[in-house]
Amino acid sequence: MLQRVLVTGAAGFLGSHLCDALLAEGHTVVGVDNFCTGHASNLSHLASEPRFSFLEQDICKPFDSGEVSFLFNFASPASPVDYTRLGVETLLVGSAGTINMLDLARRYGARFLHASTSECYGDPDVHPQIEAYWGHVNPIGPRSVYDEAKRFSEAAVMAYHRYYGVDTRLLRIFNTYGPRLQIDDGRVLSNFMVQALRGEPLTIYGDGSQTRSFCYVSDLIDGILRLSRSDEHLPVNMGNPVEWTILECAKEVLAVTGSSSDIVLKPLPQDDPTRRCPDITKARTLLGWEPEINLRQGLLKSLQYFKSEIA
Repeated sequence: MLQRVLVTGAAGFLGSHLCDALLAEGHTVVGVDNFCTGHASNLSHLASEPRFSFLEQDICKPFDSGEVSFLFNFASPASPVDYTRLGVETLLVGSAGTINMLDLARRYGARFLHASTSECYGDPDVHPQIEAYWGHVNPIGPRSVYDEAKRFSEAAVMAYHRYYGVDTRLLRIFNTYGPRLQIDDGRVLSNFMVQALRGEPLTIYGDGSQTRSFCYVSDLIDGILRLSRSDEHLPVNMGNPVEWTILECAKEVLAVTGSSSDIVLKPLPQDDPTRRCPDITKARTLLGWEPEINLRQGLLKSLQYFKSEIA
């Protein structure tokens, strides 16, 4: 059924790809962003799309979008560079902003999908991470502004579901990459791609043995749409379960770019997770979802984007 849907964080990496996917399905989309970290260029290709409209709006301030049937809440700084620079703003969008959007969903009887994060697990002592794991998080460390904002958001989403009957979904996103990822956002793949293409040394924090899993953006968007059509209210992990060490990832980037850059080691930041890999059994079973694009394929798909951004 075609609907009028609202996407917060619409000018961000994931939000803009989600807008594209929803429009491709035939829906009418209202995008919301205050450009705190999003970029208008991510939406410029939709300027002449009659089914897309845009509100420049901070969701920490209540507003009325008009009636919507579904609300996708993706507004938040998400990269270490951004959320450490905008710590208070990150806490506010995860608390006041999420509450405002839940109130909007409640007003119109809209379904609600919240973009949460693997950071809810902190530096995990359960591996791979399953949805039932409560996490190992430092609530006062430098990463806490993001971790705890997302953990509060999850509590708020579940409260509105339990007490007010809002039809909610919770998505825990693991590392995702692809075109429109900011080249200066401090994330592993964007750092490596930019450094390799510029001929600069690839910077690894720690000894490179810490692990991550990397999901290409189109795989994640497919999973988001599947979750939105489900009736699951409890958290669902979404990411690629293939685990890479950071050193292996750096070598893969060098291979894809053809760069001869060196690799240099620097001290590991405080509370940086040593292992990060999703258990996606729930997504497989519930949604029939599984990533299809491996890291080499995804990096090749992203290469031209990073080249053009650097140019």
